[in-house]
Amino acid sequence: MRAAAIDLGKVRVGVAVSDELGLLAHPRPFLSGSDTGRLIDQLVALAGEENIELFLVGLPRTLKGAEGPPARRARRFAEKLAERSQLRVELVDERLSTRQAGLRLREQGLDARAARLRIDSASAAVLLQAWLDARRPLPE
Repeated sequence: MRAAAIDLGKVRVGVAVSDELGLLAHPRPFLSGSDTGRLIDQLVALAGEENIELFLVGLPRTLKGAEGPPARRARRFAEKLAERSQLRVELVDERLSTRQAGLRLREQGLDARAARLRIDSASAAVLLQAWLDARRPLPE
């Protein structure tokens, strides 16, 4: 099953897509977060082009697990995406994904400016990879 993860932001929206085998997450260029309708149209088109069967939407929570306005925004977005795409949409906890993505980008030697342009999709890839890894059966 091919899945796509979304790191929802007001300015930039990170996107990552799994490979055909469901083993690896691959970041895609970020999308604009300023127009929700256009964003959903772009994600529906991506689903058609990449044979996506499931969307994962990052659910921002505080470190204590509480949900605030950003989490409510993510929930509303997930509902709209599910309705428009007619695909399954799951919310996944995104705590610390941006931090982990930032560390990985620095390890790759990217400067702050280059990392800023990739952080959203790298964060989506972290979310998706964690989800893929959790689904993989453990070796016997």
